[in-house]
Amino acid sequence: MLSINKLTHTYPNGVQALKDVTLDIPKGMFGLLGPNGAGKSSLMRTIATLQQPTYGSIVFDDIDVLAEPDRIRRTLGYLPQDFGVYPRGSAYDLLDHLAILKGITNHKERKQVVEGLLVQTNLFEARKKKLSTFSGGMRQRFGIAQALIGGPKLIIVDEPTAGLDPEERNRFHNLLAEIGEEVVVILSTHIVDDVADLCPNMAILAGGQIIRKGTPTELIKELEGHVWKKVIEKSELETFRQSHNVISSHLTMGQTVIYVNAPTHPGEGFEPSKPNLEDVYFSAIVSSRNGADTADAA
Repeated sequence: MLSINKLTHTYPNGVQALKDVTLDIPKGMFGLLGPNGAGKSSLMRTIATLQQPTYGSIVFDDIDVLAEPDRIRRTLGYLPQDFGVYPRGSAYDLLDHLAILKGITNHKERKQVVEGLLVQTNLFEARKKKLSTFSGGMRQRFGIAQALIGGPKLIIVDEPTAGLDPEERNRFHNLLAEIGEEVVVILSTHIVDDVADLCPNMAILAGGQIIRKGTPTELIKELEGHVWKKVIEKSELETFRQSHNVISSHLTMGQTVIYVNAPTHPGEGFEPSKPNLEDVYFSAIVSSRNGADTADAA
């Protein structure tokens, strides 16, 4: 169990990236969903001991993460959003080097670990190729391989599928699902489908604050009977945004379809829509923004 309590962080320039973030994250895949700039990377970097927060605490099992960074690093695997590699080195050589840095000094043991990770991430056949020749998906799988060195109990992956094609994204999903069965895996992303496909528990972060948390099933169920859709002219979109709680709009076969969150029928032409996790996400974000606008006006 990873327990985060009232975590707050303000950068020297005055930007408050995190505001009283409190979460209990159990074993398994946990989705941290939020738009760009929500504070996800700040939270991940803090958990990974790359920065100290202004206030708050983080405990993983019996480890005080902020007070004992070296202890958590021994059991931590981290794939940051911007994962740099040495492009001229081969996958095997770089993974072998990283294993040494992780403390696996026995050659025979290290060979078993490196080859096992290359097989697990479906990179064994490419083990002698330079990383500069890897596709985006292969680089991300290599990133997971290095994060798994040493058998970590806490794994953080930050925006891992951004930019991947559908085939690589599916392959990466299968890999994450496999490793997420026995350890705590935090998947930080702005891609709703990543969380819907992989995570039995989740939270939505916006403006540095947790605005919703629970299981996807529970959060979707709360919206039942509250989501409505209507086909409109594109020119009418702003008018409807002024008069209704529009949570999203989509182009479907050249037509604009709006989705509205309302407890009762919102008017002529609207029909009920079965909610999904995307509706949960957009409803939470819109509600958060409206609350911030109200607070600013006050």
